[in-house]
Amino acid sequence: MGLIGALMGNAGEADAEALRKDYGKLLLEDEQIEAGFKLVRDVYIFTNKRLILVDKQGLTGKKVEMLSLPYKSISRFSLETAGHFDLDAELKIWVSSSLEPTISKTFNRSVDVYAVQRLLAKHVLG
Repeated sequence: MGLIGALMGNAGEADAEALRKDYGKLLLEDEQIEAGFKLVRDVYIFTNKRLILVDKQGLTGKKVEMLSLPYKSISRFSLETAGHFDLDAELKIWVSSSLEPTISKTFNRSVDVYAVQRLLAKHVLG
């Protein structure tokens, strides 16, 4: 992820092995990381069982919220792709019967957002 992408708040792909090293204690014994994305201090981890959102808060980032979202609780999702002048794509996720998106994340062009969408579809629709 480039400096401009980081400053603009866009997520780029993260190395699964590095994520496993940093967040492996969150995983179940049979849970595998399928993909991960990093946004400055925040991390989105797609496993074979759930989506884990790691939100580092405050100036120091010592306060951390870890949201575990089982795929079965995702009712729908949308993907808005980048235009010619827009350098990012936005993923929105609705949980259960919420009217507004529960989660909205922006990804930079280095991320194959169609692969992210396929990964969600595989788990939510499969």
